[in-house]
Amino acid sequence: MAISELQIALIGAGVAGVAMVWGYNLWQDRKHRKTAGRIFKDGQGDALLPERKAPQTSPAGAFSGAGDGERQEPHFGDAAGDAGEFAGAEDTVADGADAAQELQDSALPPEVFPVGCADAVADCVLHLVAAEPVPAPAVWAMQNTWAGELSKPVHWLARKTADGDADAAWQRVDAHDTGRYREWAVAIQLADRRGPLSDGELARFFDGVQQLALQTTAALELPSRGEIVMRAAALDDFCAAMDIQFVLHVVEAAGGAFAGTKLRGVAEAAGMALEADGVFRARDAEGGEMFTVANLGAERLEAESIKSMATHGLTLSLDVPRVSDGTLAFDRMLETARQLAGALGGVLVDAQRAPLADAMIDAIRARTAELQQRMREAGIVPGSPRAIRLFS
Repeated sequence: MAISELQIALIGAGVAGVAMVWGYNLWQDRKHRKTAGRIFKDGQGDALLPERKAPQTSPAGAFSGAGDGERQEPHFGDAAGDAGEFAGAEDTVADGADAAQELQDSALPPEVFPVGCADAVADCVLHLVAAEPVPAPAVWAMQNTWAGELSKPVHWLARKTADGDADAAWQRVDAHDTGRYREWAVAIQLADRRGPLSDGELARFFDGVQQLALQTTAALELPSRGEIVMRAAALDDFCAAMDIQFVLHVVEAAGGAFAGTKLRGVAEAAGMALEADGVFRARDAEGGEMFTVANLGAERLEAESIKSMATHGLTLSLDVPRVSDGTLAFDRMLETARQLAGALGGVLVDAQRAPLADAMIDAIRARTAELQQRMREAGIVPGSPRAIRLFS
């Protein structure tokens, strides 16, 4: 059967179309690989620090991850060996300046939003501009259909620019806002202690905001989803390497127990307060957390039950990323642990009930300072609202 010129032309057009699609996909693949290489260049994690699932706890230099929210306390080893493990760990962590540059390179341009709502490092921020002011209750009702399905926090912001005031302040919008706004911003957090924002959740977020933009006739420009996912992964990798919690214990010395009433008196004399979550908490002058003291057993330290309870041990914890001055907080935690041990007739020990050596104490202090400096270089100031959000 002879093939007509038309059929030949159609076959040629089909081949050309397939070639164009293949070439476009190849170009996109190379583009995303190049972007991934830029974000993750020399950004491998610490070989001593495991996948980020929960804050890692360590009474000293030996690192062991806490999995699925369960606290695990690693074996001590000898003081000199554990101190050496601190010193060697820095060789396997990406240099702090490089990590800082990677995060800054991959972040959106900075913009001033209310503290704790959205920022260029911790969030993916989308902007919407409507032709006419849109009532906040309407936006809230529309986003309610999908925002609650997301595991990461979503914040809505708006500002009034009706008078041409380009410098109008952004304000947070919640379910009780009754204002009308033309310019909106919506932010979704890229990572927290549960891990990074997934591609599936980001797709749901993008789709929800797109639908809202269509319903309000608002202009919306979406960034590359692949690049945002890689930003989230890079941020989570960095935070995982910084996510360390140091733990000390005070235990009874000779088969006795600590009376709850005496414990409370000593803790309060040391400047701590028993809070609603069942732990004593030391705070700095600005109200930020420094460290906590909790019961070593399963029973919580509650205001009523502590009057009649007795415990065989206490756990003091310092959450490094969430403390503004880690070395100051560690020194105060160590001093408080010694005060508790002296007043209650206990001893300060590690997880295996071995006394803390001076070399290990120095190593913990040095490691705390190192981790916090790397966080600052990456634009995540320890104890700041940004750090509290990322390490929650």
